[in-house]
Amino acid sequence: QGSTEYLRQIREAVDVPLLRKDFVIDARQIAEAIEWGADAVLLIVAILDDDRLREFHELAVGAGLSVLVEVHDAEELQRVLALGGFPLIGINNRDLASFETDLATTETLTAQFAQQLAEQQILLVSESGLFNRSDLDRVQTAGAQAVLVGESLMRETDVKSALQNLISNCN
Repeated sequence: QGSTEYLRQIREAVDVPLLRKDFVIDARQIAEAIEWGADAVLLIVAILDDDRLREFHELAVGAGLSVLVEVHDAEELQRVLALGGFPLIGINNRDLASFETDLATTETLTAQFAQQLAEQQILLVSESGLFNRSDLDRVQTAGAQAVLVGESLMRETDVKSALQNLISNCN
């Protein structure tokens, strides 16, 4: 539900890296992320032109934040790879038009851009649609080195148990 107060409360409760997962469209949101305790910000390629993407990335990294650059399709991934200098790229498996998720998005894009991802030493994150251990295995096999899980845990009443089930036997 996006309340900045949640980020503050979580920062006070835990000492792990926190991502401000929001629609960053203004440079001041990067300063706010630092103020609220974030260690990283999300930059969504679909809503930023190349100049803004580069500007926000440089601003965030210069301020000591990590940056997760999020793509949804081949065109967006090609843009990011052509710009270069983005070591952490997330492939969101959710179609922004239909809001449906399909893990084949990660599989297709990692296969299509495998050489460029390797050459640029990209740490690849699969995002959305990850509900169980077999989903994690599937995207890992495709080439994802990390995952961003939210919805599947947010819908659970026993988050601790859901997380344990998700990562059991994790490599």
